[in-house]
Amino acid sequence: MATIPFLPPSLEFVNSWVDGVWEHLTLPVVLALVVGVLVVDVGVLYILLLLVTHNPRPETESEKHYITVTSDGKKKGGIRLPDLLDEGVEPEVLMSVVVPAYNEELRIEMMLDEAVEFLNKEFPRVSSKSEGKKVGNGKANGYANGHANGNVNGGEREMKKGWEIIIVDDGSKDRTTEVVAEWMRKRVEKGEVEEGDLRIVHLERNRGKGGAVAHGMRHIRGQYAVFADADGATKFSDLKTLLTRLQSIESTRPSPTNPPKTEHHGISVGSRAHMVNSSAVVARSWYRNLLMYGFHTFLHVIGIQKIKDTQCGFKLFTRDTARLVFWEGHCEGWIFDIECLLIAEEEKVGVEEVSVTWHEVEGTKMNLVRDSVRMAWDLVVLRAAYAVGVYGGVRRGWRRG
Repeated sequence: MATIPFLPPSLEFVNSWVDGVWEHLTLPVVLALVVGVLVVDVGVLYILLLLVTHNPRPETESEKHYITVTSDGKKKGGIRLPDLLDEGVEPEVLMSVVVPAYNEELRIEMMLDEAVEFLNKEFPRVSSKSEGKKVGNGKANGYANGHANGNVNGGEREMKKGWEIIIVDDGSKDRTTEVVAEWMRKRVEKGEVEEGDLRIVHLERNRGKGGAVAHGMRHIRGQYAVFADADGATKFSDLKTLLTRLQSIESTRPSPTNPPKTEHHGISVGSRAHMVNSSAVVARSWYRNLLMYGFHTFLHVIGIQKIKDTQCGFKLFTRDTARLVFWEGHCEGWIFDIECLLIAEEEKVGVEEVSVTWHEVEGTKMNLVRDSVRMAWDLVVLRAAYAVGVYGGVRRGWRRG
């Protein structure tokens, strides 16, 4: 008999009620109650997860077009961007560079100077003599030929030449778009840049760094695509090493939606992990380093353990991998890189971490305390959403054909 001691006489009826309930608490009843509580709890947690997950807004019509500068130095807009998600669209250049930019009028020109000088040297445009060849002379095809035309299973493929830069102006409140257009006009006059080499996409509303990168990646023309920060913190010529290392791990597989087609997959990520004990990091404030180590520990706990530096803004993708990881991106903030890596892991895409040269640049848009808390929250939501299938359904459905 189960009783509740020290009850006053006026509440003795409670003991009678408890006795009646106790008589019916058999093992099957207890198990049923436990299972019922667990099901309700899981259902409530799932509903809460649905409420806090993020679904990016659709692109507006104007965001599907770009601005460039014509050969006579005039700004021209309203030109339709290609759609990477259309698998029937073939690449036109070897390398696409996506640069997310928010209020970068003071920093972006130096980055463009360095990038264009490197791209013109390493990935020269197609000439009439070499057009249409499988493999030609020149550094661009020299890098590509070593792996993509030789060591990758699936046979020879034609490597393109040339490059493009897509500046995604993420709803800037300054003159970022105008500054880039003026920079391009001067380079067109000098013959360093041609019409369409540099494309400016202006987002109507700010999406965040991840949203801007994803938008640019969905409209690339390249066989490879790298995103790079507008501040020029990473030495752009390290792209040469990223490409070489990516091609060393690049794999092929039949397309699940078009089996005769061969897909090429791989990612190489720039890394500052080798600089942890360098003066550039040691000299930073103690709380910045504390947040850095805390973030890395948190990543390790939730399962991101193979890549030491997930946040370096310098990552290179094959065209097919870019389509795969940016098909259904949900994170538009600072941790979008981690979502890319999670998708790559799920889809068994090889990832190579490559040390790059990096330096601190003033003018960061990140609020350390506020954004660190937001990143931690976003990580929990991201991991949970992929674990229970809230995220990834559209991509998985597409891959199943």
